[in-house]
Amino acid sequence: MLELYDGALNVPEIITRWYSEEADYNYGAYIPFIGTVREEDGIDGLSFDVYEPILNAWFQAWEAKAAPLGAKLKMAHSRGDVLVHESSYIAAVFSPKRRVALETIEKFVEDFKASAPIWKYDLKNGERIYARDRSTPISGAGILGGNA
Repeated sequence: MLELYDGALNVPEIITRWYSEEADYNYGAYIPFIGTVREEDGIDGLSFDVYEPILNAWFQAWEAKAAPLGAKLKMAHSRGDVLVHESSYIAAVFSPKRRVALETIEKFVEDFKASAPIWKYDLKNGERIYARDRSTPISGAGILGGNA
C-alpha cells in the first residue's frame, strides 16, 4: 500500500492504522521507519515533488519482491511542504519472521533514497530551492533525473 499526502504526515494516525489493519494476520514482526525533516543549513523545511506513475511502478516492483518472503510493505510520503521536525516519509514491513522484516526494511529504504522519483527542495526564507547537492539523480530519467 502506497499513500501520498499533501504536507506533513500524521505519524501516530498512520502507524496506528497500519498496525490495526494487519493485527489479525500472522506477522511476527512489524518494523516501521519514520523519516523526519531535520534542522540543517538554516532551512525552515523541505518541499517535495512526486512523479506518481514511476513511484507506483517502483513500489509495485518492491511488493512483488516482498511477497515471496511472506512480507508486506506499506509506505507514505508527503507532497509539498514539510517543516523541520515533521515527518515526510514512513515505510513499514510486516513479516512472519523478524530477520526478513529487518533485511527488507533496510534494502527498501536505501533503494527508496536512490531510486524513487521524488525531488527535494529546501524551504529557506520563503523560497523553494532545489536541493541538488542532497539529491540522487535517477538513472535513465533524463530531465526527470534532476540533471537539467
